[in-house]
Amino acid sequence: MLVGHSMGGLIAQWIAATADPRLTGAVLLCSVPASGVPLFEAATANLLPWTEVKVEENPKRGPLLIVSGQKDNTVPRAISEAAYKIQQRNPGVTEFVEMPDRGHALTIDHGWQEVASTALAFIKRFV
Repeated sequence: MLVGHSMGGLIAQWIAATADPRLTGAVLLCSVPASGVPLFEAATANLLPWTEVKVEENPKRGPLLIVSGQKDNTVPRAISEAAYKIQQRNPGVTEFVEMPDRGHALTIDHGWQEVASTALAFIKRFV
């Protein structure tokens, strides 16, 4: 199970797209879009068929938890929700959680324990 925050979430998405059988799932915390393109373009990727931006789907990937910070201005909820909607097309478990009163640095700011507990509870369900 991979856990990645921000750019680490981008790396986790790339690895999850490889269908490596050793990977049992992933937790993405305020993750940068898989495409690595500007956020506004990534947020509308599933609405604009002519854009080159795509979140890679992998029907063999394990469970995926996407976590967003309510006050995240770096990777706003719209970006995380767009990735969630795309990933829901996969047959694997896909869940979305928004952490209240948390910004982009939710892994080191106040209340990080709640974020860690949320991720750990998800991991324990599948490992």
